Amino acid sequence: MDILNELFLYIEIIILVILIIILAWYVHDKYVQRDHQLLVNYPIIGRLRYLLEEAREPFRQYFGDEKFYESKDKLDWVYKASRDLPNYASFSPSQPLPKPKFMLRHATIVLNEDEVDTDFSVTFGLNRNKPYKAKSIIARSAMSDGSISPEGTRAFVRGSFMGDFPINSGEGGLTSNFFVTHQNYDEKYMEIVHGTAFQKRVKNIVLKLFNGALAADVYRKLVFKDNPEAETYVFDARTQVFHRPNWNAPLEFFPKEVPEDMPDIILQVSSGLYSVRTKDGKFDPERYQKVMRFCRMTEIKIAQGAKQTGGKLIADKVSPAIAYYRNVEAHKDLFSPNRFPYANTIEELFDFIGQMQELSEKPVGVKIVISDYENIVPFAKEIKKRIEAGSSAYPDFISIDGGSGGSATAPIEMMERIGLNIRDSIYLVNKVLEDHGVRQKVKLVASGKLLTPDDIIVIMALGADFVQIARGFMMSAGCIRARYCSGTTGHDCPVGLATQNKEKRKKYFVHKQAKKVRDYHKNLLKSVRGLLAVMGLKNIKELDKHKIMFLDRNSKVHDNIDDVFGRILDIGKDKGDKFHES
Repeated sequence: MDILNELFLYIEIIILVILIIILAWYVHDKYVQRDHQLLVNYPIIGRLRYLLEEAREPFRQYFGDEKFYESKDKLDWVYKASRDLPNYASFSPSQPLPKPKFMLRHATIVLNEDEVDTDFSVTFGLNRNKPYKAKSIIARSAMSDGSISPEGTRAFVRGSFMGDFPINSGEGGLTSNFFVTHQNYDEKYMEIVHGTAFQKRVKNIVLKLFNGALAADVYRKLVFKDNPEAETYVFDARTQVFHRPNWNAPLEFFPKEVPEDMPDIILQVSSGLYSVRTKDGKFDPERYQKVMRFCRMTEIKIAQGAKQTGGKLIADKVSPAIAYYRNVEAHKDLFSPNRFPYANTIEELFDFIGQMQELSEKPVGVKIVISDYENIVPFAKEIKKRIEAGSSAYPDFISIDGGSGGSATAPIEMMERIGLNIRDSIYLVNKVLEDHGVRQKVKLVASGKLLTPDDIIVIMALGADFVQIARGFMMSAGCIRARYCSGTTGHDCPVGLATQNKEKRKKYFVHKQAKKVRDYHKNLLKSVRGLLAVMGLKNIKELDKHKIMFLDRNSKVHDNIDDVFGRILDIGKDKGDKFHES
């Protein structure tokens, strides 16, 4: 009985404490705080609004239909493909594609999949000393090491290397994490750091008790202690040493050809000139040459998606390692200029492209976003002018990004307001280049909300030679679309993929996610072949605008794609001969 009375006493005390806390909370909300107007009139209960507001975004994807992409089924396709699972639907799609939409022309007598060519290669820069032959029509689009966690970058690099497809560095440039597969290196161009026998024993003990990632992290801390640049070194499990490129080594020490144990890297150079700049922000020709010893070609980023501004990396993401890679100061907001420093005119941009082509002997292209003729006709005219003059200083490829959306740092007021969607853009650019007689001299690269094989078929039928995918690869690498990528909301990426928060990113499964990245690419190509077979096409190069149709909002089928895009061709007609002369 005494025990029961004592239990009741404890319960009464707990209830009393809770009531006191609630009363204090009520008084604070109603009479003390002056930050939230709602809480003055609705103390305590008003906080439910802020709780639900916080939960709305990360839980949005689990309730209701998909609004940003064409359908939830497309997102499910990406996740299944990355897990190498069968991608079939039963009875009907859960959310049919909305109209208007493009349709594929199928053949009456279809092909078997083994009759479709497995060659998906694309060659860039045929007139360069070192052209680049990509083995796939698909690349992982630009994602900077810095915007993406070091572990995330390593997963993408490993996945790219295993899957034998290109990877775009993003404007953060070439960092040590892109060397994670590079083991057969010459110590002349590498900085090597060895651990002691004791440190290695500790690492091995942790490895046996826990896992490889934790063991490598413990080993790194033992070896580097408080060195702020510790993370700029990659751990080589084979040799048990840490290494990073020694960019101060003489140029002649660097390999003449891209090492075979590295993926095909497309170096992106933005207005910040990261990884190819001097301390004061000028272009460094020698550093560029060193970097290009490991890259296949260069993409100059003039614009990206809705982001017609310079890249933005908040201070929390500018770690000492990122500062080292980009040659900037750590823990300070890193906002690049809006305009590329060597692109005050089209002529100046092309001259700079020519300089890079001479320095690297490899293809160089530009990435832009299209709103109308004015964005592309000056490019086409200058390319034609230079070809006629016998000059090769013009882009080997033009990357076109869709205007909708943007990166995690795109200003919200620009999203959905700047640039045409990728299908309109590719059609317009392809036609303008054809009209000026220079289409065969320039490859067209498309990116922008391309997720699934049908997206690839449609965009290549409209004129693209090559595609770069960002969102799909992000999802394959574990992204759950919580939309906390920028780090400006007070929250971090919950899976550790797009954050510099060490507690979260250290738990990211690099090797497991790398396999998913590889499998997503593998299943994209596999299903592209399946669609080509149904369309009766033996090779991806047989695709053109006559192989697709358009279904409008009223279910009317249009089989003349030029008529469908008539509205796009009307853009700029009021400008007269300025943009229509050839």
